Amino acid sequence: MSFLEEWKKFSQARIGLNRSGSSISTKDMLRFRLDHARARDAVLLSPNFPRLLEKLITIGERKKLPVVFVESQVNSKEEYLLRPDLGRKLSQDSVETLQKLGGEFDLVLIGVDGLSAKAIDENFLPFVTILMEEFNKTSFRLGPIVLSKWGRVAIGDEIGEVLKAKISIVVIGERPGLTSADSLGVYITYHPQVGKTDESRNCISNVRPSGFGFESAVKKTIYLISEVIQRKLSGVGLKDEMPPEFLLQSKENRVIGESH
Repeated sequence: MSFLEEWKKFSQARIGLNRSGSSISTKDMLRFRLDHARARDAVLLSPNFPRLLEKLITIGERKKLPVVFVESQVNSKEEYLLRPDLGRKLSQDSVETLQKLGGEFDLVLIGVDGLSAKAIDENFLPFVTILMEEFNKTSFRLGPIVLSKWGRVAIGDEIGEVLKAKISIVVIGERPGLTSADSLGVYITYHPQVGKTDESRNCISNVRPSGFGFESAVKKTIYLISEVIQRKLSGVGLKDEMPPEFLLQSKENRVIGESH
């Protein structure tokens, strides 16, 4: 095996592409076009919300948690892409729905379609299933599970504020790249309220089977939540001091390490 082929094992980036004259090979060009089409589909399509809600209700029943579907102030996918500000705000009907469920919660878990329908359709439920299993081992008071359509990260601030939650956890479809159209981002915000900005959040990115795996992402999420509760802050003021060996102990990372 050449050095170049060896290097490719460690990255999904387009390195060492074959050439044909002054252009890249037909095979690599077709692969690029396929990845570009997948990225466009991830942005332009919508998740299967009925299926997601059905599965979330099953998950919620185990913890006796209601599941709520909310919408932003966006009225179409085109408007969503052109008006990010509207994706940060709940519709009036959604506000009223959440107000009926308000209480004193430690955490509220929020799924948001964001910029990748593929990520939410394929990876949200597996991640949440593992996360809820870990929550079962804690004494956290959990609020309703919320699923949001046409939302941005900051919609979690208003949701958390209305529900009077200490911490909001937004799991959102990330902007797709040409090597990853299915990545989730996890945003943790202490004392969520309208007007919070990104430096107030801790982010776990690239959550997907071939990226930052579900088990590791859940471990990191639980660690950060515990730190947020203890220190009463999130964002740039909260340093991630989780020992790397805690992640290396997960089954998925042991397998990846052995394959390399």
